[in-house]
Amino acid sequence: MKRNFILFFVLALAMMMLAACGSSSKEDADGSKDEANEKEKLIIGIDDKFAPMGFRDENNEIVGFDIDMARAAAEKMGVEVEFQPIDWTTKESELSSGRIDLIWNGYTITDERKKKVLFTKPYLENAQVVVTLADSPIAKLDELAGKQVGVQSLSSALDALNEHPISKKVKLNEYKDNVLALQDLKNGRVDAVVIDKVVIEYYMTQEPDTFKILDEELAPELYGVGVKKGNEELLEKLQAALDEMNEDGTAAEISKKWFGEDRVLK
Repeated sequence: MKRNFILFFVLALAMMMLAACGSSSKEDADGSKDEANEKEKLIIGIDDKFAPMGFRDENNEIVGFDIDMARAAAEKMGVEVEFQPIDWTTKESELSSGRIDLIWNGYTITDERKKKVLFTKPYLENAQVVVTLADSPIAKLDELAGKQVGVQSLSSALDALNEHPISKKVKLNEYKDNVLALQDLKNGRVDAVVIDKVVIEYYMTQEPDTFKILDEELAPELYGVGVKKGNEELLEKLQAALDEMNEDGTAAEISKKWFGEDRVLK
């Protein structure tokens, strides 16, 4: 009798455990479904002093061409977006570590960077140029010999300068961002700054008659969005959103807002 009782007790306990597991599985399934319906969030690494691509306005809000592009793409992807200002010199490390999901802020496509990240198709043309004060006597690249030249550290501007013979003849000054470099130019601490053409053109609209661009460009280049190596799924979804923005005119409207014309590559 005792043996039968023990057997009955064990069977009853087993049935209770199965019922509990079934209930738990249902809750997990429901929970997973609810979670799947919630929007995911993409963390985008930016240089928040890179006007007009991504920067802080007078209200300290992050704005810019790339900011608007990213928000529009995220909407089409059905995800939320958060902009994370980062040290631009560590951008690839931030991406590979997973602290950010995308590098999207005037990010130039280069062969060296292709070894570290995945890129979307190019969406904007750019060039590296040399800017001086408007009243500077410097008119040609070879006249930079012996001069103090500023450039953002670990940027494509620095790469472009290093690939030009004049780099061996200038006195190089590296800066954390372009704002500091241009400030030193205005204060007379450097004679010229190597910078993205789209960036200095924006500053020239904000500060007329302050700067001039030398006619000789250092290097043409293309902007793309950087995605972590191995995350082809995110790359495909993002590219599909960008393609749709080109087709429906969203990208063109954003470009006209910031540049006064449609500059987006199709």
